Amino acid sequence: MRKLSSKISFLFILLSSSTLQAETVIPSLNGINYPTGLKNWRVIASSYRTDNNTQRVILGNSIAIKASRSGQTKPWPKGSILAKLVWKNTSHPNWPSAIIPGKFIHSEIMIKDSSKYQSTGGWGYARWKGESQQPYGKDKSFAEECLACHTQVKKTDFVFTLPAQVP
Repeated sequence: MRKLSSKISFLFILLSSSTLQAETVIPSLNGINYPTGLKNWRVIASSYRTDNNTQRVILGNSIAIKASRSGQTKPWPKGSILAKLVWKNTSHPNWPSAIIPGKFIHSEIMIKDSSKYQSTGGWGYARWKGESQQPYGKDKSFAEECLACHTQVKKTDFVFTLPAQVP
């Protein structure tokens, strides 16, 4: 019984620590919570922007991963969550021709729910700035700014990300 109790205690501590960051990040101004366990999500794609010298890693929850791997993204299924983590580019200190993540800029979340987020193309948008992960925007209308940009990719269900092909 004692071994079982210590295993349960260890599991509780492990689970509690993995949700700690999500619990400490303030929800976005439109009420979207920072996803629990985001650091353990799998990669859907990456991108590099030359206009602002940043790189992004796009992660997905299990629903989004399954859709991206099977090519079922037009439209993305309800419950898909895409997370974009953004860093400024910098050169590797020991290999100057290699570009690596530098300062963390922000994280962005898109949640697919066509009925809940009907006014924003079926997606709920959220963004948090800097390492402190402060909610972006002045009020919940910031999502209109997101939609204005994402409208140019309406044909791909308002998503810029093209899932990387994995052999």
